[in-house]
Amino acid sequence: MNQNKNKRRGRAAKAGKKRGAPVDARQAVTAILSAASKRPVSFNDIARSLNIGEKETGPLKNLLSDMEQDGSLIRISGNRYGLAVKLNLVTGEFICHPDGFGFVKPESGEGEDVFIGPRKLGGAMHGDIVVSRVEGVKDKGRREGSIIRVLKRARTSVVGRFVPERGYALVVPSDARIIDPIIIPPSESNGAEDGLIVEAEITRWPSKGSGAAGKVIKVIGRPESPDVEVEVILKKYGLANLFPPAVEFESKGVPLAVSPADIKGRVDLRGKLTVTIDGETAKDFDDAVSIERTTGGWRLFVSIADVSHYVTPLSPIDIEAYARGTSVYFPDRCIPMLPEALSNGICSLNPKVDRLALTAEMEFNSDGHLVKKKFYESVIKSAERMTYTAIKKLLSGEDTELNVKYNCIINDIKLMEELALLLSALRTAAGSIDFDLPEPQIIIDIEGKIENIARSERNIAHRIIEEFMLSANRAVASEFSSRGLPFLYRVHASPSEESINDFKEFIAGLGLVIKSKSGAPGPKAFQSLLEEVKGTVAERLVNHVLLRSMKQAIYSDENIGHFGLAFDDYTHFTSPIRRYPDLVVHRLLKLLLRSEYGKKERDRMTAELPAITAHASARERKAMEAEREIIDLKKCQFMKDKEGEAFDGFISGVASFGFFVELKEYFVEALVRVSSLADDYYTFDEKRHTLIGSRTKRTFRLADPVRVKISRVDLERRRIDAELDGEAFTKSIAPIRPRQSYKGRARKRN
Repeated sequence: MNQNKNKRRGRAAKAGKKRGAPVDARQAVTAILSAASKRPVSFNDIARSLNIGEKETGPLKNLLSDMEQDGSLIRISGNRYGLAVKLNLVTGEFICHPDGFGFVKPESGEGEDVFIGPRKLGGAMHGDIVVSRVEGVKDKGRREGSIIRVLKRARTSVVGRFVPERGYALVVPSDARIIDPIIIPPSESNGAEDGLIVEAEITRWPSKGSGAAGKVIKVIGRPESPDVEVEVILKKYGLANLFPPAVEFESKGVPLAVSPADIKGRVDLRGKLTVTIDGETAKDFDDAVSIERTTGGWRLFVSIADVSHYVTPLSPIDIEAYARGTSVYFPDRCIPMLPEALSNGICSLNPKVDRLALTAEMEFNSDGHLVKKKFYESVIKSAERMTYTAIKKLLSGEDTELNVKYNCIINDIKLMEELALLLSALRTAAGSIDFDLPEPQIIIDIEGKIENIARSERNIAHRIIEEFMLSANRAVASEFSSRGLPFLYRVHASPSEESINDFKEFIAGLGLVIKSKSGAPGPKAFQSLLEEVKGTVAERLVNHVLLRSMKQAIYSDENIGHFGLAFDDYTHFTSPIRRYPDLVVHRLLKLLLRSEYGKKERDRMTAELPAITAHASARERKAMEAEREIIDLKKCQFMKDKEGEAFDGFISGVASFGFFVELKEYFVEALVRVSSLADDYYTFDEKRHTLIGSRTKRTFRLADPVRVKISRVDLERRRIDAELDGEAFTKSIAPIRPRQSYKGRARKRN
């Protein structure tokens, strides 16, 4: 149980409460350091300012130690303390590049990243939380500096390939961002053989004078084994395949059914026709929907699994869920945030059984505008577990047998379609940006082998659920925003001025302009552009480049709105089984519903939410990276036996080292390297996403059709190499409209 206690303390420290230190004590220390304008403050000065006697300094020492560990302050020589920003220091995550340099991403989210040169890493490894000193500002405001301290290591072990050397061995990390190998003494090889994939525990961290050393703690297997590759990816991104014993023990006590005591005081919705709509392979059902016609429009019920009823704060399950942050979905498995007893059992809104829920009841008028909303704890009983494919067939009438089977719900499904299409049209009119970029669907047979890789299909059923979940998320967020209460938002910042200018310059080459009345273009201007190119040869090209110009959506306690959706208020409320932020939102909503969101809770959440949102955003990014890499691995495994075969495709990405080609037959990308283009020297035009031959003026750019031959599939690097198949290529796409001269366009803009 000591391990759980430590985890609890670690979580509390994020809120400034570790070892009993109150939140206002942390704030008081910050205020003292902020007021010190001339120099860092000594420990004794801080104690005197807080009226702490000499025999009562223990808690203050612990608090300062905690604040130093999480980067809130910096301790320098002479036992003096200062705020990082006043000392020209930046605390944040170190993101290393395989070429040896890296960036410190500010933990506060404020300011640009700090560039760290190869000789200024200070022993930091990829993912570590570090303190960096800003030593200069280069062109376009880019900050440069060096790492002066590592606050928290991102890992205690490394997975990689075992390579024997004379008198010692090396573990070459599978993650290329861990740039130096781990030295393994002869006595610490654990029987590993040349070329095997192993896990090495780090026993000595890298420093300026020496590299990292370690010992082999596990021999995983041969690199060509599919299961080994999956385990490597799990280790690489810090994803736990198994739950800790304390979590397993607690999950055994999870009830199998809803009890009468659980239902007491809840709104009973079991008499309403409620359905879940999800993918064919889904097992964890977060959401269920019900609808009815009113005299003025529709009444929609979005009921979400009440996970917070079963997962209490700081319980072993909650601590592990926080650490994981999100479920991670691979083509052949799921790494869940919650144990199966919860995710697939009592929390999953399975059909024909009672389930506890939090319900957003929303009333829309005939124009599709939300006119009334309320939230409450409920009990539901889903009538049917429907799939996207079945809903599509029901609405199209293409399957008579299916229509007979689900005759009792078809009218409700049609009502849902009516409302969803209206909501979608309203979003589009407001400027909500809908990127039309397909995702890969990896089809696996009963033996676990990859049968095909196709483009995923989005149909009307996807749109119904998408619109209803967006409406519920928006309704909950606006409820808190209007009250001015501390809350967890899902935000999306507007693109930078530089990104917008680069995008404008790119689309100008297609004869396109962004129509904006004044100032920076809003989401409506971008949505209008996407509508303009819809159905043209440039559609995918413009979607792709615009998406790359956008910033990532994140979680935040500060509500800056959601640019991409064109929403002033937005959150994640609808998936508490698989996303920790949604679970936090449920807890906040319950405080509100029970009139318990008083000053004490507001102060607590004001202190806790910044750390929760930063952690959740970081875990989401890691999950996305892991999912992307596992898909790349599956693609490589699928294409391995197709070396030497030729395929038609189109250019899906362009870089200085070559261009990527998406195959038409399979939803797979291959890389054509510049070095394989023997007819000319090619230069890269970054803003136009184009490679241009210096002599022939031959160009390769996004969306150009080409024919390629698969030359090599590298499983270890997750890369598929290709070469142009003879001279089979087509000229670049023509502008949508005739080009103007640059001078003409400049006059028009001014």
